[in-house]
Amino acid sequence: MSLPNFNGTVAVIGAGTMGIGIAQVAAHAGHQVKLFDIAATAAQNALSALGMRLRRRVAAGKADADATEALLARIQPVDTLNQLADSALVIEAVAEKLAIKQSLFRELETLCSSAALFASNTSSLSITAIGGALQHPQRLAGLHFFNPAPLMKLVEIVSGLDTSADTVTTLQTLARQWGKRSVLCRSTPGFIVNRVARPFYAETLRALEEQVADVATLDAVMRDAGGFAMGPLQLTDLIGQDINYAVTESVFQAFFQDSRFTPSLVQQELVAAGRLGRKSGCGFYRYNGESASPTAVCLPLSQVEPPRSIQLHGDPAGVAFLAGLLTENAEAIIQPGQTSAFARIDEVTFMLTNGKTASQVAKETGTPVVLFDLSANYSQAPCVAISCAPQNDARHNDKVVHLLQSLGKQVILLPDYPGLLVMRTLAMLTNEALDVVNKGVASAEDTDSALRCGVNYPRGPLEWGAALGWRQILATLENLHRYYGEPRYRPMPLLRHYASLSSGAE
Repeated sequence: MSLPNFNGTVAVIGAGTMGIGIAQVAAHAGHQVKLFDIAATAAQNALSALGMRLRRRVAAGKADADATEALLARIQPVDTLNQLADSALVIEAVAEKLAIKQSLFRELETLCSSAALFASNTSSLSITAIGGALQHPQRLAGLHFFNPAPLMKLVEIVSGLDTSADTVTTLQTLARQWGKRSVLCRSTPGFIVNRVARPFYAETLRALEEQVADVATLDAVMRDAGGFAMGPLQLTDLIGQDINYAVTESVFQAFFQDSRFTPSLVQQELVAAGRLGRKSGCGFYRYNGESASPTAVCLPLSQVEPPRSIQLHGDPAGVAFLAGLLTENAEAIIQPGQTSAFARIDEVTFMLTNGKTASQVAKETGTPVVLFDLSANYSQAPCVAISCAPQNDARHNDKVVHLLQSLGKQVILLPDYPGLLVMRTLAMLTNEALDVVNKGVASAEDTDSALRCGVNYPRGPLEWGAALGWRQILATLENLHRYYGEPRYRPMPLLRHYASLSSGAE
């Protein structure tokens, strides 16, 4: 059940965006490709559209004409499933309906050679359930590409209960030949990316529902301060609000309505109104034929006097993130054994959020408090998000704002919101990634790779969580859990275990 040197014909069923994209990938690697769609002219139309796109690249000097024509010649639209009988690998990219996929593979099993492999590009359905319709389910696996398939490096190879090791190994080799980074996972709801990534959207959608800031400002916090390639609301507009909502709803239902996957009412309203994002011209942003240019609300330049002194409190590991933001502007005061790190800007306590509100921290410390949000790279981030305790005088806040602006940062002021936005999002991403590892869905390495390559996160959530410190992640979630009183923020067992193994100061 292998494809020696992968010289056999590859069949792709479904000529939509994903199907034609997968066909292009296979043809680019030198395979003869047969493209089938149940709609009579869909395969030919998809190939014609691909030809127009690729020939425009040739005209622009971005691709070789002969190689382009050879690629297109390797894709053959076919009219019937019978014409796929000689295929060594059949990949389906049809509607996300279990009954449709089961029926399709059941028919293919009667047509194709017993050595042929079957793969589903499903993003949410159980590979085990799909394989349940087959006499030989060991030949079926998930081969989940990401859109656009020719450009995105990641492929999730998903094993059902009956998928054979040979099938997985064969698909791994194929993915390598196609220039893809493959990750392995068990067939569970959402696989790796669509499960672990849910909080990336959910926490910003929640902040929008709670009126923390407007759409553009929330996106800017995640993008420009946090270091993500796009803000979550921008990204859902690009993906399609209907698609993103449907995946969330599917994962939510598959996990027995676990609150950590609860869909957003705001997003549900957009879908109901047909505001699906770029493809409809309007989602969270209005496009009018052009890309949206969201503008965040940043504070004006502060005119106050600079602070007299800046001191970093904590051990070297604990103050590392502060040093990244305040490099060469502070005197470090090393305090071994201290479990939290903070800066003292004159009399103001300035610290990374840990899931408490600034008001709570001010009551505990008896000082004015300004909290700042997490960033993947403080020195390169163009802006920083902060929140101020309501007890502060305006001059306390202005001192911190002045300092940050003097370091070349734009400052986004959020309300006194627990965990701000990037930190609570990372805490939830890390928590979910640890649950994936703990339950044997995927390895830690593959989980991080999937999020970096599949959705372009600046760091894998486990790598980022470990660098920040498991105790910081745990404290953030425990404080959010207490604040909201919801199981949504409950820490997973492996996080508690890792935090218990951590030193007193990180």
